[in-house]
Amino acid sequence: MMPYENQYQAKLTDSHTAMEQISSGSIVGIGQAACQPPALMEALAARAEAGLIDDVKVYYMHAEEPMQRSLLRYELMGRIKPYSMFMQKAERDLIKKGQEDGDRKVVFYVPNSFSQSVRFFSDHIHLDTFLVTVSPMDSNGYFTFGTNNDYTSSAARAAKRLIVEVNQNMPRVFGRSLLHISEVDTIVEHHVPLPMLKPRPVTEQERKIGQLIAERIPEHACLQIGVGGVPSGVCEALMGRQDLGIHTEVLVPALASLIQNGVVTNKWKKINPGKSVFTFAMGDEAFYNFINDNISLESHPVNYVNDPAVIAQNDNVVSVNSTIEMDLTGACNSEYVGGHQFTSTGGQLDFVRGAYASKGGMSFIAFQSSIKDGKISKIVPRLSGPVTTPRTDVHYVVTENGVVDLKGLSSTERAESLIGLADPAFRDELTAAAKSMHLI
Repeated sequence: MMPYENQYQAKLTDSHTAMEQISSGSIVGIGQAACQPPALMEALAARAEAGLIDDVKVYYMHAEEPMQRSLLRYELMGRIKPYSMFMQKAERDLIKKGQEDGDRKVVFYVPNSFSQSVRFFSDHIHLDTFLVTVSPMDSNGYFTFGTNNDYTSSAARAAKRLIVEVNQNMPRVFGRSLLHISEVDTIVEHHVPLPMLKPRPVTEQERKIGQLIAERIPEHACLQIGVGGVPSGVCEALMGRQDLGIHTEVLVPALASLIQNGVVTNKWKKINPGKSVFTFAMGDEAFYNFINDNISLESHPVNYVNDPAVIAQNDNVVSVNSTIEMDLTGACNSEYVGGHQFTSTGGQLDFVRGAYASKGGMSFIAFQSSIKDGKISKIVPRLSGPVTTPRTDVHYVVTENGVVDLKGLSSTERAESLIGLADPAFRDELTAAAKSMHLI
């Protein structure tokens, strides 16, 4: 028997027994995305469904399918109160049902900056219990947080009680990802496939945008690239390069392919040299196998990875992100659609600022100029929601129609340049709006 096996067996139970520790009025935290524990969430939902608990606040980000089918069911709302820090389809669907049900308030959005989420849980959100999936324990008594470090590793330790769901499919990850059995209160075992990020084909427009960005990425650059078609297009266009580095919020298959093909060596990084650094990861089964026991990867808490002062310590940092809409001065709304919270701030501003503070660094806000078959322009006279990234921080803007560096441009030059990046079908009305706003 392993030295720590007795402790493990003493803390091991089933999910329903584990959830008996959560009572009405509790404040519960759950890891985000791939580390959300299905068995524990199902058992907690069953307690709510049976009327055994009420008014349980649940704090989390990125609800994936297991959470959607368990805790985020409309019939549980009230007994379960979702405090979402990153809105997705699950929350939007609940909000819609609440509106149809007499404008009932069922989802509570928590505005945040991803880099500050660690402090949220240490200073402001006083968790009774934290729930998370971890990788199996090793002979020295250590689990790892696997795909998710972000706020997860810190909130797990800030909570009064930590309940983990051990899943043999959760990869074992290096960096500051270790969790010792002495820190765990209760253990449940549940071996199921992890939630996956479903890839979609890169469009020709996205491939063109990716090429425009890749042409400007310097040798030995350190990359932060997000999720979606444009980031995938960038990675495709970088396949012929060498000695790039990675310091990114999210690690995805597109970045993994650069590592696997020898494009990324992290040789020139000033901090964490030789290591690809991330704070959470999501992909398919092959991707999870790739990150398992991969010594070239390091996971760190988000208040390290997304700290602009940390980001800036590497040279030639390149940040690539997108936005929902951009106004004629360069300000970005990356979280509101139709007057409502659609997603969240995330770490966009952290990396925009960190990249520009880096020696030789640059950030790109990249998007297709129009959506809905050309019916909606993503460049607009005025934003329809809050400013996620201020005009004073935006550096390069890229659409399929070109690239512009906004730094140092007057408001007139900005408006003219952005109109040139817009879908040609909208340029006349954008020009008229710019004139009425005294921009040109």
